[in-house]
Amino acid sequence: MTRRPRSQTVAAAVAVIFGLLTIVSGGRALFGGVDMGAVVPFVLWFNFVAGFAYVLAGIGLLRGAGWAPLLSLAIATATVAVFAAFLWHVGAGGAWEARTMGAMILRSAVWIAIAAFAFRCHKPSD
Repeated sequence: MTRRPRSQTVAAAVAVIFGLLTIVSGGRALFGGVDMGAVVPFVLWFNFVAGFAYVLAGIGLLRGAGWAPLLSLAIATATVAVFAAFLWHVGAGGAWEARTMGAMILRSAVWIAIAAFAFRCHKPSD
């Protein structure tokens, strides 16, 4: 078994934990009857569904799968695109919560960092 760089293991663990937390919080907001205030439905649904991709990417990174860096990049790209659409929504006067802004900043930064670590640690022979 090939030893993975520590940063790749940390990135994988962050991805899995972040994914599980995202699934739980998104599921509670969508299906738990919890009043979340002025949610933006497309952001909430994206984050919930993306949580499953986070877990998959984390498992792939942990196993050193060749597809994991590309999935990480796709998640980062999609997250930034949804964040841009959210900013458009806010700029157009749509209702929103400050925690959504903070969450999207955090999600974007985390997935850009995970994708960068994934590509830095990926060996083409993997």
